Amino acid sequence: MNDFTLNAEVRSDLGKGASRRLRRLASLVPAVVYGGEKAPESISMLAKEVAKLLENEAAYSHIIELNVGGTKQNVVIKALQRHPAKGHVMHADFVRVVAGQKLTAIVPVHFINEEAPTKKGGEISHVTSEIEVSCLPKDLPEFIEVDLANAEIGSIIHLSDLKAPKGVEFVALAHGDDKAVANVHAPRVAPEAAEGAAE
Repeated sequence: MNDFTLNAEVRSDLGKGASRRLRRLASLVPAVVYGGEKAPESISMLAKEVAKLLENEAAYSHIIELNVGGTKQNVVIKALQRHPAKGHVMHADFVRVVAGQKLTAIVPVHFINEEAPTKKGGEISHVTSEIEVSCLPKDLPEFIEVDLANAEIGSIIHLSDLKAPKGVEFVALAHGDDKAVANVHAPRVAPEAAEGAAE
């Protein structure tokens, strides 16, 4: 049983104006499904269903069963366009999952052992909260773990420092871009100075 399901309808009324009307009048989120052997398909989904699905962080990196007017297909979220102020989803892109064919997906990052560098007086900055990965559907991880247990003050954790799960490749790294994921820096203000300022 797949916990990640979404119902959708095909939409024939395309364009920006039509998308705005969908959002305003029917509380629907316009979306596009592409990839695989089929042509791209324009669909719409109930905004509240999309919001409910995305309450579970794993939905971002999970295979979703998309039911379009009774026809089911497996997809992953490729991109979400959100309202700049309200944060709700305004448009979604899905990619069809084809067994045996690699896919790219955005996977959340989980930072662990953050207390280790902070005990030494370091401050941690998360540079990213998600990583784009490439893998077969069966190898898609729910999240990528970043272990900060051995991070020293002044160090930067890059993609190349992370252990990719078996069968998973970091897209940026494959393109020669060793992105920073987090850094540990000395506190910007000495504790005594901060106390003085507070008084």
